[in-house]
Amino acid sequence: MLAPDNLTRYHAHWVTPDPAVADVVDQYWHVSWNLGDRSIDQRIIDAPAVTLTVEEGDVPAPLMITGVQARAWRRTIHGHGRVFAVRLRPAGLAVLGALSPQCLANTALSLTEELDAELHALMRRVAAHPTPQARAQAADEAIRARLADHRPSESGLLANRVVDELRSRLHRRTGDSLPAALHVSERTIQRCLRATLGRGPRWVGHRIRLQEVVLALTARPEADLATIAADLGFADQSHLSGAFRAACGLSPSAYRRSLESLING
Repeated sequence: MLAPDNLTRYHAHWVTPDPAVADVVDQYWHVSWNLGDRSIDQRIIDAPAVTLTVEEGDVPAPLMITGVQARAWRRTIHGHGRVFAVRLRPAGLAVLGALSPQCLANTALSLTEELDAELHALMRRVAAHPTPQARAQAADEAIRARLADHRPSESGLLANRVVDELRSRLHRRTGDSLPAALHVSERTIQRCLRATLGRGPRWVGHRIRLQEVVLALTARPEADLATIAADLGFADQSHLSGAFRAACGLSPSAYRRSLESLING
């Protein structure tokens, strides 16, 4: 999330999934807000993942599905509401429904029965419960039941491992190539990520690094951009700045200035 100080204006929390659904679910999270007549224009560099949400209040629709976004995406939060989210692992979408990552790319759609009957039925079960904790438990139970008859594909499980490996390489400078570490070919890695996320390994690794850049710019205000670039595997400060601007629409320095104005304002 860009501008995390906005969290002081509403409440956001994470809920850990049952380990039994770890091949399908990366994380549950929930937010609630009551802003009165105010609004927040929130920009988000999200994980390379598909997210399912139950939404209430001043929201686009009761159930939503958000695909992998090429750039930081924006949502205006206003009035009051709450959201419970299921962030999927790469293997998860094919386990739970019939939609492809390609048809969801760069979109956030109302999750209707017509769009995907199985996903809609699962999320309606989750929405029937009143609290985030109860919804997480209901999601665990529904997904465990689904897994009894719909196991993740080998390609999906490999995509999970690729994403885990890319995350583990953020601060590592040496080691085997990605295909050597996973004992598969580069082409196999390309195919499994395209089938599950609609993107290749270079883009997925780049998005994971950009999320870490946002965290570093926020949590390490004293660190210069050259240091952050070196820490996170960018060629240099210029490379980091160009990548950040392309994804977010502003430079890292401008982003830091916007944080300062939020804190001081």
